[in-house]
Amino acid sequence: MNIVASAVTLYVDDVAASSTFFTTHLGFHESVASGTYACLVRPDATGDIVLQLRGAGERPATGVVVTFTVTDVTGEYDRLVREGVTISVPLRDEPWAERLFEMTDPNGIVIRLVEWTAPAGL
Repeated sequence: MNIVASAVTLYVDDVAASSTFFTTHLGFHESVASGTYACLVRPDATGDIVLQLRGAGERPATGVVVTFTVTDVTGEYDRLVREGVTISVPLRDEPWAERLFEMTDPNGIVIRLVEWTAPAGL
């Protein structure tokens, strides 16, 4: 597997408050932000922090999601299925040009593998 980036998603009750904490005290800055979501980055960090409003989105927002951006998400999906890993979110294409799937480790930690794709119609 070739991991090219990583992120940790933290589900919070107040995205703005957490974003302010990370930007004020830890040197992160917002690369993308909305009322329910913020992606925080640092030029010297190897991973991003994603803040997601608890309860927003399609699945219950509890715990932590570790995301790895990979170079061949379809190949990794096929390999992990062959190895008997239980896939919790099947491989799919998102409208914002992301191809992803999720699995859950034995302790309930969600691991998302993702690859950026060309937007539909290009």
